[in-house]
Amino acid sequence: MKRNYSAFAEDIPPYSGPKAARETHADLKQLSAIPGHIYTRPELQILPSQRRFSKMPWLVPMLELLLPSSIGHLKEWGLSTVFVLAKNYNKLVHVWESVMAMAELWHPQTNSFIFPEFEATILLEELEIMLGLPRYQRVSYTVEQINSWSILAYITTNKNDLYSMTSGMHVHLLPIAQWITSQCKQKTTNYTAIAKAAAICICGVILFPESDGAISFGNLSIIDSISKSMKIGQAVLGFLYAGLTSAALGGPFYGSVVALELWMGMHIQFRAAEDLTTECKTMLNHPLAYVGGRLHMSTRAWCKTAQVKGIQAWRKYFRSLTVADFDMRPRFMHGRIIHLPQRTGLALRLLGNGALVSYNPDRCHLQCGVARTVVPLLSHFPPIQERKRGDAQDERDMRSAVVH
Repeated sequence: MKRNYSAFAEDIPPYSGPKAARETHADLKQLSAIPGHIYTRPELQILPSQRRFSKMPWLVPMLELLLPSSIGHLKEWGLSTVFVLAKNYNKLVHVWESVMAMAELWHPQTNSFIFPEFEATILLEELEIMLGLPRYQRVSYTVEQINSWSILAYITTNKNDLYSMTSGMHVHLLPIAQWITSQCKQKTTNYTAIAKAAAICICGVILFPESDGAISFGNLSIIDSISKSMKIGQAVLGFLYAGLTSAALGGPFYGSVVALELWMGMHIQFRAAEDLTTECKTMLNHPLAYVGGRLHMSTRAWCKTAQVKGIQAWRKYFRSLTVADFDMRPRFMHGRIIHLPQRTGLALRLLGNGALVSYNPDRCHLQCGVARTVVPLLSHFPPIQERKRGDAQDERDMRSAVVH
């Protein structure tokens, strides 16, 4: 699987505490110094075309035909929230003006939003909770060559179906949905294959939207790994980071816009209020209205940005956002542990299907919060042990170091 560094992946000054973060933040505020950044090109129209995030008329009818056995597999793989969001996808209204105004504050070097007084980013722990994905655990993965035919062959061996599902380097979701529909109507019992096909469709729409009704072979491989108990939070977040970087540099926006709007809703837009008697109209079509668990919020919520309309108003709002206006510790993160790099100056990378992007949660010290932060111990170097080069233990340690 070929991976490459995203744009602006040069080394940044090592993080050495909140004071250093504030000092470097002053330099990073000059987004206009980044060549090609959309911060300096307000006239540039980068709103995504309707072909990338359009409604899928085939999605909901297909999901309503799924039998409980197939839905049970999706829940077992940790896709319950993704399934609910996909089932209500046609009801969601994306406020693209707010998304693009946020993209204008994205720094492609640090992968964080640069607000006037602080930095913030979408944390891996936040993404996993918002989308209900299984929590990431450090393990060793074997990266194999992508063979889309072998993945799709588990679903169907009919060559005509396989040819209709693929073209170039992409997999089309509509033919897969049509296959699911026919299998459900025929009342076949290959529940696992149907569940795998449904996972491709719902993850392609919610987690990896790249082009209208299609996903890349790389994302197909990531989605297929879900049924093998592999955690995909890193890939989803890395793909979103890469999409924000693309948009910030004047290219197309891609990635989970649902995850981005959930993050903006919890940190910036909405606040829970028990004394309100009327429903918030903005909330009714927001992804937050369809998620449960720790993110559940009544539609009788207070929307702080209800009066913000249009791209110019969103730009003015975000570019004057203060620390008090940003909920640094939303309730869904209470009691959660945030893992930071293992030592000062260590750069973390998020593995995605086509990009290897940097991950710098330690820069966002106000968002992380010292009391809820744990720096994990180095698992591949025993703290006190005589080390010999070339023995079996040294070989295992070095292989582990290379993986991590």
